[in-house]
Amino acid sequence: MRYITSHILKDLDKKMVFVGGPRQVGKTTLAKVILKENFSDGRYLNWDFDEDRQDIFQKKWSNDNTLLIFDELHKFPRWKSWIKGIYDVSHEIHSFLITGSARLDVYRRGGDSLMGRYHYWRLHPFTLDEIPEGIKPEEAFKRLMTVGGFPEPFLDGDERAARRWRRERFDRVLREDVRDLESVRNIQLLSLFLDLLRQRVGGLITVSNLASDIQVAPKTAKSWIEVLERMYLIFSIKPYTKSLPRAVLKPPKVYFFNNGDVLGDEGARFENLVAASLLKRLHFLEDRDGYRYELRYIRDKEGREVDFAVLKEGELEELIEVKYSDENISKSLLYYAKRLKPKKATQLTANLKRPYDNNNIRVIDPITYFHNFFVG
Repeated sequence: MRYITSHILKDLDKKMVFVGGPRQVGKTTLAKVILKENFSDGRYLNWDFDEDRQDIFQKKWSNDNTLLIFDELHKFPRWKSWIKGIYDVSHEIHSFLITGSARLDVYRRGGDSLMGRYHYWRLHPFTLDEIPEGIKPEEAFKRLMTVGGFPEPFLDGDERAARRWRRERFDRVLREDVRDLESVRNIQLLSLFLDLLRQRVGGLITVSNLASDIQVAPKTAKSWIEVLERMYLIFSIKPYTKSLPRAVLKPPKVYFFNNGDVLGDEGARFENLVAASLLKRLHFLEDRDGYRYELRYIRDKEGREVDFAVLKEGELEELIEVKYSDENISKSLLYYAKRLKPKKATQLTANLKRPYDNNNIRVIDPITYFHNFFVG
C-alpha cells in the first residue's frame, strides 16, 4: 500500500480525488489496488483503451459502480467541464478518482472550473520513508543510490535494466509530453540541456552559462528549466534570504525526481536523494494539511552555505546539512543554527557510525532520520 492510500480513501467520501505525479511513478497501480481492495463493485476506465474511451463518451457504466476511476482522462478535450457535469449530477451515487501525469497537473492549474470539487494528491517515488515490504533499509538505500526510487527499477534492483528504463522514460517524456504541451521546437537540444543539468545537481545553476554551453538564448534556457519542472523530471529550490542582511540573491539549485538520473559522485547522488525525500515529505504535508511548505537553501556573501531550509507558512522550521562521509558538524550549519534559531537543525551523514547531538544540532544517518515518517 502506498503512503497516500489511506488519505485518498478518506477524501473519496467527500470529493473527487486527483492523483498526479511523474510518469511511471505508480499512479495507475495505486488506483487499481484501491479499486480491488476497497471497491470490488467499482469500475476502472482508461482513456487510452478504445473500449473504455467509447464508454466514457457514452457515459456507459452502472449505478452500482460505487467508485469510478478515470485514467488519462485529461487527454479528452474539454475533460474538466465533462467531469464537472458528471460529478455534479451523480456524486451521491459514485466516488471519483482521476489519475494522470504532468498533463493533468498543467491542466489542473490552468483554471478553476472544478474549484471546491476535488482534493489533489501528488505521488512520489519510493524513498527511505516508504520502503516496500521485504526490502531491508540498507538494501533500499543502496537501490535508491544506484537505480533510483521509481517502482519498476527500484523493485527490480538491476542497474543495467534501470539504465534502459531511464532512457526510454526520457524519450517518452521529451517526445510525447513535451511535444503535446509545450512549444519546444528542438527536442534534441532540450535533451542535451537535460544532460547538462544531470551533471550539475546540487550546484548553483547559472542559466546564462548553461545557455552558452549549448548555444541557445538565456531566455530559452530559462523556459526549458520551467518545462522540465512541469514534466516532473526536475525541481528547483531557491535561496532563503529572510533575516540575512548579508545574503545575496543567488541562482536556484536543481535536483531530479529520479535519483537514478543524477550524473555525479556519491555525494551528489546522496544530496539529490535527500532533496527528493524532503520534497516528497513537504508535498505530502501540503496535500494532507493544507499548509504551505517550501524547500530552500542558504548561502551568503562569505560563502557560508546550508543545503536545505524547510519553511512552513514562510517561517523557518528546520535547517538540514548533507554530508556523505564527514561526521563533523558543518561550520555553516553551526553559524546559521545559532543565528536563525530554527526549531530543528540536522546534519544527515550517509556513513555515520552512531548519531549524536551537539550545540542543539542532531547528527544522524538518513535511514534513521527518514524511518517511518508516513506511518500513522
